[in-house]
Amino acid sequence: MFKIHEIREIIKLIDQSSINEFELEIDGAKVTMKKSAGETVYVSQPVVQAPVAPVAQAAAPVAAAPAVAEAPAAPVEAPKPAAAAVDESNLHKIVSPMVGTFYRSPEPGKPAYVQAGDKVTPNKVVCIVEAMKLFNEIEAEVSGEIVKVLVEDGQLVEYGQPLFLVKPE
Repeated sequence: MFKIHEIREIIKLIDQSSINEFELEIDGAKVTMKKSAGETVYVSQPVVQAPVAPVAQAAAPVAAAPAVAEAPAAPVEAPKPAAAAVDESNLHKIVSPMVGTFYRSPEPGKPAYVQAGDKVTPNKVVCIVEAMKLFNEIEAEVSGEIVKVLVEDGQLVEYGQPLFLVKPE
């Protein structure tokens, strides 16, 4: 059975690609995704397994449906982002220069490059973004204090997506 985070990663990758239809079957669990003008993606699992909870993505509604069911699944609304407790107008955003997977530390089990409250300089490495098996170190670009980490470790990030908020010095 597929885990929710695995399905989310597949959805994001398919959504970013020019692929219109995708099908994956592993150990009897099957995921089929089709892009259309409405950007609806359907995920299916065999009936003998527990149904997958609905998965939502900002760009495309997603719903779970059993493999044998003929009725279309209803799209699920994307979650609304939580209100930011920080005034971002005077903060510098460190953004991802590419699509990839965000990592806070140099390797599993090691401490994160930076935490909220840490001081950074323009050449200080703050994270890694992995793209196509290449690990790209992302630098702070400014001197200041990390106010907030905006991305979870292991999360897929988009080009230009804010990763950190920095209060410039």
